[in-house]
Amino acid sequence: MHDIVLISDPRVAAIPVEETGERLVDVRGRLRVDERMADPDGAFAHLRQGLVARLEEAQRRLPEGYRLLIVEGYRPPAMQQQIFDEYSAELRATFPEMSPEEIVSAASRYVSPVEVAPHTAGAAVDLTLCTEDGVEVDMGSPLNATPEQSEGACYTAAPGISP
Repeated sequence: MHDIVLISDPRVAAIPVEETGERLVDVRGRLRVDERMADPDGAFAHLRQGLVARLEEAQRRLPEGYRLLIVEGYRPPAMQQQIFDEYSAELRATFPEMSPEEIVSAASRYVSPVEVAPHTAGAAVDLTLCTEDGVEVDMGSPLNATPEQSEGACYTAAPGISP
């Protein structure tokens, strides 16, 4: 088993970020998109062009009857910060013995700190699988369930998922 490297890990933060000029594209009409995280500007449905191409290739390789279901792509930095702050506050209330550093580390198990968040570049995507008719496939925990809500099933190798 491999250790999970958190996105707040200094090794991740040390990787230089460079703007490639790759444009953001709207995936609506190209891939199935869920509206649950929709924002008024439609930012949620935008991803970097290369990521969209890789997702389209991944979808072509899925078994017959299955589709990717895109839930959220680009996230404005202010929204990313809000999500991180809200989850951090939830952790502080649940685990008051944690230091501020431990809160940041624990929060980054679920949501990226804004300074290293790939969603703010359109380079990350929250997605799941669904059937041809749009019924979500059980992936072991509800979408966007925190580690506490899912008892860790939101990580890889969740127990109880059928083949």
